[in-house]
Amino acid sequence: MLDDFMIRATLAGIGVAFAAAPLGSFVVWRRMAYFGDATAHAAILGVALSLAFQMSIFAGTMAVSLVMALTVTMLTGRGYAMDTLLGVLAHSALAFGLVAVSFLSGVRIDLMAYLFGDILSVSRGDLAVIWGGAALVVVLIGWRWSSLLTATLSDDLAYASGINPKREQLILTLSLAITVAVAIKVVGVLLIAAMLIIPAAAARPMSRSPEMMAVMAAVIGAVAAITGLRAAYVFDTPAGPSIVCVAALIFLGSSLLSGRRGVS
Repeated sequence: MLDDFMIRATLAGIGVAFAAAPLGSFVVWRRMAYFGDATAHAAILGVALSLAFQMSIFAGTMAVSLVMALTVTMLTGRGYAMDTLLGVLAHSALAFGLVAVSFLSGVRIDLMAYLFGDILSVSRGDLAVIWGGAALVVVLIGWRWSSLLTATLSDDLAYASGINPKREQLILTLSLAITVAVAIKVVGVLLIAAMLIIPAAAARPMSRSPEMMAVMAAVIGAVAAITGLRAAYVFDTPAGPSIVCVAALIFLGSSLLSGRRGVS
């Protein structure tokens, strides 16, 4: 069954959707879109270091993404506006990563595959990494779900409930690094943030509870992956961007539907 590259690609897309859904919900609730973008951009530097030291791409991208996320967390509140800080770190990390790649002599690298994804070349080993990472993210978020929700509502409420908001932020940071590492093969560095944010944003108007929003985001992400792959096959378009385009169309439909309900 897994010898068919389209089946492997579909399973990879669904795995990334399941990983991104609960995390993406918190990214939307906490308004952390730039945070996810900065972490994703750092992944290119992780790819360069992985190739330079002949180590796993997954391990390298996760390590660098985690360092970036922790750096952003530590520098928060040091006198810079959050959007300014994230803008500097995101573009700097991407630039350093691209420069580092240019120094890799004797290593053949398809940079476009890492920037926009190469889901059609997913192997069985990649599938194991993607689904293993997705399972770890779901378990982490599910384990701390109630505490994460409380910390998202208010730091003061979290402290009053005996919850350390910084610890919950660390859980989100770790989950984000794992998601970036597993998604880079599927949608690429430049589109990872889109798969985190768009399905969750599309699910928000149709959900009546946080749990329902996370589930709906997973469904929307999976539908976008399956439909986007089919569209890429039929119209001969890039697979990763096609998946994001379908997710964006679902978001548009969801927004229009919620607008009509508001008017009526």
